[in-house]
Amino acid sequence: MRLLGALLLALGVLWMTRPASAQMYDPRYPVCMHVYGMLVGERMDCVFTSLEQCQAGAVGLPATCLVNPYYAPRSARPHRPER
Repeated sequence: MRLLGALLLALGVLWMTRPASAQMYDPRYPVCMHVYGMLVGERMDCVFTSLEQCQAGAVGLPATCLVNPYYAPRSARPHRPER
């Protein structure tokens, strides 16, 4: 009877879990390249600092460059006057 209860509990826990979703966009870079196609696979490469840099990297690939909607620029530290 305990084994049946443990089995039902384990099945309930497994049923309630969801797969984790990976983050597609790297918030450190302002431009991403969306690569698509059956031969190269589909992926999002967020490693570019400008659209021109991304477009140069996309030459010959089935890809498009886009602005990263999750880009979070690092804020500059406020300057503290010396005492």
